Amino acid sequence: MGAIKLYRGISIYQVAGSKNWYVRIWNREKQRYIVKATGQTSAAKAREVALSHALTLLKERPIVEPEFTFRHFAIKCISKNQSLVKKGERNSNYGRVITRVIQNEDWGLMRKFGPHDVRKIKTRDFQDYIEDLSSKRPDLSPSTKNTILAGFRNVLKIARDDGALDRLPDTPRTKQKDNPRPFFRFYPLVSANEDADLKLRQAAIDMAEENVIVRGVPVTYELHDLIGFVLHTFVRPTVTELYALRHNDIRFATNPTRLIVTVRNGKTGYRAANTMIAAAHTYRNIKKRYPDAKGEDYLFLPQYQNRQTAAKIIQRQFHEALRRAGIEIDQFTGQKHTLYSLRHTAICSRIIHSGGKVNIYNLAKNAGTSVDQIERFYAKNLPLSAELARNLQSMRD
Repeated sequence: MGAIKLYRGISIYQVAGSKNWYVRIWNREKQRYIVKATGQTSAAKAREVALSHALTLLKERPIVEPEFTFRHFAIKCISKNQSLVKKGERNSNYGRVITRVIQNEDWGLMRKFGPHDVRKIKTRDFQDYIEDLSSKRPDLSPSTKNTILAGFRNVLKIARDDGALDRLPDTPRTKQKDNPRPFFRFYPLVSANEDADLKLRQAAIDMAEENVIVRGVPVTYELHDLIGFVLHTFVRPTVTELYALRHNDIRFATNPTRLIVTVRNGKTGYRAANTMIAAAHTYRNIKKRYPDAKGEDYLFLPQYQNRQTAAKIIQRQFHEALRRAGIEIDQFTGQKHTLYSLRHTAICSRIIHSGGKVNIYNLAKNAGTSVDQIERFYAKNLPLSAELARNLQSMRD
């Protein structure tokens, strides 16, 4: 006989070859079913025993006032993030990610900690949760687990700010292996003949001059200018950064010649950043290409209002340029080159071409990243050079 559902989370059932009934009760605290024998062969009497077991379980569970539950503060956390996103103070993608790790029906924080009293949640509770999650979902990366950790801490910070907690429990991050970012090796890291940066740009020029068509869209010099723009502005080649840029977001500045680029809602939120001098020349080319452009028109492929479409067109053309240049794979890391390799190249180029003199904080600020990220993914993976050695040994005048 199949299971008979009594109430949500409570059912009775029989197993093959036995006349006795068993009760199965969902324990929200332990996030698992508790199974007990009723000792009854009658379904009616088994129902009574089952309800008695369920009531006993409820009596054993401490009553938590709703305003002190994890669920209460998780809902406030989601609401706060949504409000910050609307104000432009928080990146929309970040808000979506935090909401996901809180509400995920399979392994989300709400599912695990929802009814728990935030005042009694300890470091061990979170560690047990991560260990259990790792065994059930071995495919989750350290990065995802650290995002879950960020969501967990965000909820508890709300509880702390509301006075429910004095301090947050310690929550150590999951160790991640820092893989070096693939970038286009340039002179003097490689010989002038092997400069992948120059090969890529030449391939883009050749495609424009040959009137190459990729998936029905002709390649123009716009691809070449986009490559140069990213290389000299450090912007992320994403829908929320590069493809969201409008002419109102760009202004010329002098002493030194440069652009000041305003990223309205990038990965790290709003920022205004200085560029290299070459970006100013590239922007002049863009203005010539679209002489009638208005302030709120997009910089690249403005004829496509759907920016996802514009991004896909550039991505396809870029991959064709990589293929033509024979640099689809970064031979030093074994990873595939993507548009993001341009940003990585821009950051590495500044470090190398400055002879180690560039201010890392200034570079991080302009790239919309952190000094820690610069050091972990770029600086420590670059080869030593004579310029860096001279910089190390330099003395004050």
